[in-house]
Amino acid sequence: MPTQVTPLETPRLILRRFRESDLIPSHAYRSDPEIEKYQGWGKFTLEDARRFIANQGEGAPGAPGAHVQIAIELKSTGEMVGDVYIYTPETEPEQARLGYSIATAHQRKGYANEAVTAMLDYMFGPLNKHRVGAGADVGNIASIALMERLGMRREAHFIRNTWFRGQWTDEVQYAILQSEWRARNE
Repeated sequence: MPTQVTPLETPRLILRRFRESDLIPSHAYRSDPEIEKYQGWGKFTLEDARRFIANQGEGAPGAPGAHVQIAIELKSTGEMVGDVYIYTPETEPEQARLGYSIATAHQRKGYANEAVTAMLDYMFGPLNKHRVGAGADVGNIASIALMERLGMRREAHFIRNTWFRGQWTDEVQYAILQSEWRARNE
């Protein structure tokens, strides 16, 4: 099993491990209320960003129990504009979960689609995962639309299942199997 993400390249992006120079851009989008409102990390300080980046050099993508964030960089400018998250449950290492965040200024340009497509290729290719799931707050219409565009199927809609920011919220869960991803991309 690969222990490190070799930088993955798409036509416009490089997906790579975080580095110290990502401190300011990662803090900027992770502390943006428009991004943070659907994420569970809460108030994200500059010190939180330092700790976050320091911890990202550890953990092998796809390893049982590993939580790994991968930076999304624009090839054209070298700017880091978001990240993709991979989690592999310790008790079910054939499966994985993913998440993603794109800085507000870079949304609606197809970067999330391009990055998540590359990560699904990686997860179903070199990591040989059987199934990948993802979830979203029901109000996160853009994220739901992305999962559906990628061929993920809605498997659940949980009604008021998560206590988030002082209220009960709905959550939807999506997934795709390796066989479905491969058939879709043939």
